[in-house]
Amino acid sequence: QVQLVESGGGWVQPGGSLRLSCVASGTIFRINAMGWYRQAPNKRRELVATTSSGGSTDYADSVKGRFTISRDNAKNTMFLQMKSLNAEDTAVYYCTAQIQSRATPWRESDYWGQGTQVTVSS
Repeated sequence: QVQLVESGGGWVQPGGSLRLSCVASGTIFRINAMGWYRQAPNKRRELVATTSSGGSTDYADSVKGRFTISRDNAKNTMFLQMKSLNAEDTAVYYCTAQIQSRATPWRESDYWGQGTQVTVSS
């Protein structure tokens, strides 16, 4: 059984910062790519940022220069540092990871967290 749990969401004023965390737990053999998605009300879920197991990163154009994705492989944890937040960043943020479990180490599966709400308003 593998779980992803996000934390760190909340309310922040425009221009503010938040740091999201995502912890993977359970019978994990290996974690490969990880990423953050978000879904605003009445909009499709969209990719925010991704990071490979080697640490390479990629960002949506809308967050480049403001968000930083990182990971601590020793702790099975991923972070999203968000700065200069604006109302358009308001959404539920989800973490996802491609994980090989100990039960089936030959197979990679996608796992998702339950989401954490980020609200940017004055």
